Amino acid sequence: MGNNIRQIVLDTETTGLLVEEGHRVIEIGAVELMERRITGKIFHQYINPGRKVEAGALLVHGITDDFLAGQPVFSDIADKFIDFISGAEIIIHNAQFDVKFLNNELKLLNSNANSIEYYAAVFDTLWFARKKHPGKKNSLDALCKRYGVNNSKRELHGALLDAYLLTDVYLIMTSGQRNLFEDNLLNVKNDSQQNNAKKSNGIKRNQNVIQLTTEENKAHNEMLEMIKNVSQGKVLWSEEVY
Repeated sequence: MGNNIRQIVLDTETTGLLVEEGHRVIEIGAVELMERRITGKIFHQYINPGRKVEAGALLVHGITDDFLAGQPVFSDIADKFIDFISGAEIIIHNAQFDVKFLNNELKLLNSNANSIEYYAAVFDTLWFARKKHPGKKNSLDALCKRYGVNNSKRELHGALLDAYLLTDVYLIMTSGQRNLFEDNLLNVKNDSQQNNAKKSNGIKRNQNVIQLTTEENKAHNEMLEMIKNVSQGKVLWSEEVY
């Protein structure tokens, strides 16, 4: 955990819970931080797993077999993903789960492949939360409630949305204060949920009046533009939404 290095807040969705039963990664969402600020760079990819999604997993994330059939396989996106995370510190909630699945994907491509830990350090926010809040619930939803991160639009799990939620939780949990962008309105649209579950996810926060420097105001505007692009223009501050 550091303040002056490149960090990647990451989440995955899978076909099921057990790698040992042949389950695979179907979505990766990752948000880049530099010096604890969101840079606007993300990695987001749905992946064709070459197998069926388990019914229980479908209830969690709503990503259907039909939707995934049109997505690239992991081998098509592996190099781009490795390039995105290389040299960074990866921040994951329950890292053991995600890292195990990602390492399995790499091993399926090449039995001698390096692990995720070879390319990037891993910081587990679940481990950190359990040390900070022993005996309490430390799921992502529980931490959002504890730290005042609004996750009311999280009707279904989505890797990119959860990465954004975890970004806010991580920044608050490790510093005791909110980051520059906490009062933005995030509306990260999950295509699988829109097309298959008919639901969209977003993060809505209260608007507070704060005094910004010229540099901060520029960063703020760049962040708003990035959110608008990610959500395909469906942002609550735009008159086009209404």
